[in-house]
Amino acid sequence: MGMIKEFKQFAIKGNVMDLAIAVIIGGAFGKIISSMVDDIIMPVVGKILGDANYFATWTAAGIPVGKFIQAVFNFLIIAFILFLVVKAINASKKKDEPSPAPAATPEDILLLREIRDALKK
Repeated sequence: MGMIKEFKQFAIKGNVMDLAIAVIIGGAFGKIISSMVDDIIMPVVGKILGDANYFATWTAAGIPVGKFIQAVFNFLIIAFILFLVVKAINASKKKDEPSPAPAATPEDILLLREIRDALKK
């Protein structure tokens, strides 16, 4: 019975639930980016290069290298967009957090300042 209780505590912990939600959102986000690359960016690149399936048709000894290039392109776009999202989130967190109060000056420093000021007089 102890193992079931431990598993229940593990499965319901916030970290596991957060991870599950992140995986689901990440999958949906990946589909959005793949659609953007396949339906918007690659046709523009195809028009520039003269063929919409320019990369998809590349093969090397029967291996579809073009599909790999397109997958790398998808990854780079996803990574860049996630970088921008994380950067924006971090910037908004910095704005929301109050600036920390300056640390109190140690007593020995205060005493040394008093001595210095007294010697100046």
